Amino acid sequence: MSSVRVALIASARHPITEPFAGGLEAHTWGLAHALTRRGHEVDLFAAPGSDPALGACELPVRHVVLSAAARSDASMPSTAWIEEHHAYLSLMLDLARDGEHRFDVVHNNSLHYLPVAMASALRVPVITTLHTPPTPWLESAIQSHDVCPVVFTAVSQYTASAWHPVVPEARVVRNGIDTDFWRPGPGGSDLAWSGRIVPEKGPHLAIRAARAAGVPLKLAGPVSDERYYEEEVAPLLGDGAEYVGHLDRHGLAELLAHSAAALVTPSWDEPYGLVVAEALACGTPVCGFDRGALAEILTPACGLLAPPGDVAALAALIPRVMELDRGEARRRAERFCSLGRTADAYTRLYEEVAR
Repeated sequence: MSSVRVALIASARHPITEPFAGGLEAHTWGLAHALTRRGHEVDLFAAPGSDPALGACELPVRHVVLSAAARSDASMPSTAWIEEHHAYLSLMLDLARDGEHRFDVVHNNSLHYLPVAMASALRVPVITTLHTPPTPWLESAIQSHDVCPVVFTAVSQYTASAWHPVVPEARVVRNGIDTDFWRPGPGGSDLAWSGRIVPEKGPHLAIRAARAAGVPLKLAGPVSDERYYEEEVAPLLGDGAEYVGHLDRHGLAELLAHSAAALVTPSWDEPYGLVVAEALACGTPVCGFDRGALAEILTPACGLLAPPGDVAALAALIPRVMELDRGEARRRAERFCSLGRTADAYTRLYEEVAR
């Protein structure tokens, strides 16, 4: 099978466009482009406002207008939850009607449960990538089938292990980055931190570690939690710590390529860590907390890890990481983190399940 027709389901909450809302959106954008370059026919179902170059089909996210009586009901979820639910419901009903005539495979790259819960209604194979630790809605969707018909992949061995009780045979297909775009640079004297500014990413811990090490730090990323930013991050800025905004890929690549090292400070079990791969591809070694899948990506030649949450230990590692060979970091990205490897693995899986 030289070409596969793929329905790639993305987020209904954030558009797949730059500057990306997070690693999931960046990964989906890159994967769609990589599959298309390999000659596959990719229809991306994504939030309104997604990159026109992808030819995305907008998920039917409709504004919900509820009565006062409905809003006052004790079971009232958030409006965003309702809108997202109905968007995926409409998509899955549409794919159930005529998906077999349009696609060879449906690849659910979203975090939503309905593509899993409704997979048995489709007459086309469904693949779901597990991007997060277990969640109640997705776990329950898997268990809604006597035998779940979905083929699962996981973005790391750590994530596959976390899901093992309900998904015992998830295949590991690690996320990848375009190493032709993320190019090595000369480094610099400052540290970099990138990602969504939310508590689970721990940027406040990165600031404290950098300050303890006496090295300036630049932080980049979307402020996804305003309250957290105002209360925990903004008060720490200054004195060598600078927030440089929500950068597009070009700006972020420039920042990483001219940094001495990248700090990665998860306060949760990081399922993969796309920011690690991006830094390595820019030749920038990584200093972080040993949580989740970070230890799968890093080797002692390109990064060092401190115990989770231990700011003092992280600060002590920073001078050592800044001395690591930038060439080793780049080589690790090429061998282990390339988008080409990811796209090849998914191509093999598509061809297998679509037979």
